[in-house]
Amino acid sequence: MDKDAILAQAKDYIHKEKDVYFRTEVEKLLAVDDWKELEDRFFRNLEFGTGGLRGVIGGGYNRMNTLVVKRATQGLASYIRKAFPDKAAAGTLAAAIAFDSRHYSAEFAEAAALIFAANHIKAYLFSSLRPTPELSFAIRQLGCDTGIVVTASHNPAQYNGYKAYWNDGSQVIAPHDTGIIEEVNRVTAITEMDKNQALAQGLLQIIDKEIDEPYQAMVRSRLFRPDMIKEKAAAVKIVYTPLHGTGAMHVESVLGNLGLQVITVPEQREGNGDFPTVSFPNPEEAPALELALQLGKKVGADVVMATDPDADRLGIAVPNREGTFTLVTGNQLGTLLADYIFLSLKETGKMPAKAAMVNSIVTTGMQQRVAASYGAVCIECLTGFKWIADVWRKSDAAGTPTVVFGTEESYGYLVEPEVRDKDGVSAAAMTAEMTLYWQSQGKSLLDRLDELYQANGYWQELGISKYFQGSEGPAIMQGIMESYRKQSPTMLGGIEVVKVRDIRESVWKYPAQPDRREPVDLPKSDVLQFYLKDGTVVSARPSGTEPKIKFYASCCTEVGRGGILAAKLEAARKLEAIKKDIQQVIGD
Repeated sequence: MDKDAILAQAKDYIHKEKDVYFRTEVEKLLAVDDWKELEDRFFRNLEFGTGGLRGVIGGGYNRMNTLVVKRATQGLASYIRKAFPDKAAAGTLAAAIAFDSRHYSAEFAEAAALIFAANHIKAYLFSSLRPTPELSFAIRQLGCDTGIVVTASHNPAQYNGYKAYWNDGSQVIAPHDTGIIEEVNRVTAITEMDKNQALAQGLLQIIDKEIDEPYQAMVRSRLFRPDMIKEKAAAVKIVYTPLHGTGAMHVESVLGNLGLQVITVPEQREGNGDFPTVSFPNPEEAPALELALQLGKKVGADVVMATDPDADRLGIAVPNREGTFTLVTGNQLGTLLADYIFLSLKETGKMPAKAAMVNSIVTTGMQQRVAASYGAVCIECLTGFKWIADVWRKSDAAGTPTVVFGTEESYGYLVEPEVRDKDGVSAAAMTAEMTLYWQSQGKSLLDRLDELYQANGYWQELGISKYFQGSEGPAIMQGIMESYRKQSPTMLGGIEVVKVRDIRESVWKYPAQPDRREPVDLPKSDVLQFYLKDGTVVSARPSGTEPKIKFYASCCTEVGRGGILAAKLEAARKLEAIKKDIQQVIGD
């Protein structure tokens, strides 16, 4: 984009942005002729993608700021009015809005609420920070037609974002996602309303305990063994961190009311958009749990738990035989929870005739085997919890199978139907009960995981991410994906590729049989999956929310005479060889 075009965009933004902070940012860049920074802020509009918005906070059309949030909400409001014309005519449309602890989250949430109100959509706005899963619950509880949560999940402190939800409490999918995007792109004027006017007309309502209390009651109601918890609660000590986010209120209340000992990391308990004690507030990253692990060792915790800033993800660590803590991966905890839920349904006589769980196509294949061992099925879907919610919704409509659990490798779990997004609060409660149950059986979570490996093979996963920042980033990532499509590897890590699933093209390909093609029964998505001769699966996909390309590998080695250790070493060898092949394409 040339300087004249950048200048025109910057002047247009300054004219429209009412927030002094963001407007001044751009004015200062113009004053010092910082064209490189200006180009990055104005070479494109921050894209309203299929999940919403996410970007660096700052002034400009390629940043997260008040004007960009208002424009997105205006497009969403216009789409909702067209999607539900009868309710629009009757003036009964409603939206729920929640926000996390990030900088400007509260301001963005209020701005969005007032756009809804100005478009005659009643806005239910939480009074203070709340978890993403509670927003999903609120939509269903209040009978809303849409909802948004202002959050950038586990991204670094300079980011914020905005996720859009449908009337069933799940994130929007086709055809609504593209329909909303089209409306956002058509916005030329934004309808606004004063806060006092919105409150006076009943178009804005502040909410808190009327949703908090039913949400917590629902989380407790989904546990299988409340009597066991009451009897043995003192036997389990939990160290917890919300990583400066939204989780403390609900996790402490739910677990505390059950009688469980919860010790929250004091330095990380309060919401803080700077996330001062961590580089990344991500429970998937070991450094984020450092303070919790230190406290866990000091007090002798039976389990250490961490939720991300919007409390939809859960990470845990458990004591091992060496006297330290072992970090449990998202795939491992998902497998443990699946096993515990199926086991508990069976033991309590509540197992549905046709039970099912749902996981994403890049989640461990071990869960297929665990589900089958209980006579259940594991249904796969695209990456992202909106697709897990979609499978759950369709199974509810069809009446079979009955979905009882959803999970994905990136530390997301859903153990209840009242929420239609991943829920770190309910997952924490279920994990606490599961820990107590296996302890009552004389086992730790690691002991149970080893039993599952013995029965289902040792499974190990690998994740690789490469960021491509700047205006050229999307083209580089697209080039990588196209190179894999044009010249699919015949070997990865020295193992033969026997088939390829190209989900964007909806086709199975077979390198040894070039003319053979079979259809793929999944929605189109830019994903490639390479199935190797030994059963290992390698997947590649550009992220939908960040400027990075992601690779996943999942391999299984059967546990033989050498036991789990030998199987683990063999899996690690395979994955290291695969990693080297991938890095030759994308760089270190």
